[in-house]
Amino acid sequence: MIHSFECPECGNPRGMQGECRQCGSDVLPVAMSDILTLNLKHDSPSVEEALDRLTISLRRASELGIKAIILIHGYGASGEGGRIKWAVHDALESNYFSDRVDEYHFGEYTAFGSEAYHTLLRRRPSLKGYLKHFKEGNAGMTVLLLG
Repeated sequence: MIHSFECPECGNPRGMQGECRQCGSDVLPVAMSDILTLNLKHDSPSVEEALDRLTISLRRASELGIKAIILIHGYGASGEGGRIKWAVHDALESNYFSDRVDEYHFGEYTAFGSEAYHTLLRRRPSLKGYLKHFKEGNAGMTVLLLG
């Protein structure tokens, strides 16, 4: 597992939330990058739990200086998109997260070479390595640019 955060007290890798497992520090961790990958579908949460997880993570990411989030919400087994995906899309399009999210790009429209792909790279060149997952568009992911 790649850790994106470090404990400012002991220097060990740690998560974005909670205390350091090594030293128990509850001081905000230090971000190792200004880009975060957030997997909303981990542990198969309900739609409500996934949206709560996103809300909390957006707040914490903002506190830590994160500038972009690669949001993994999954596509769903139905072939038409999963409930978490549609709830996230609806929340973004309804400006529910507009206090923290400046811009969002749905993965299905962000294929390599597309206009959205180039827009993202102009705004955040450091996203280039992450966008390799969008070679032909990826309906299970969304890119969030934070304010």
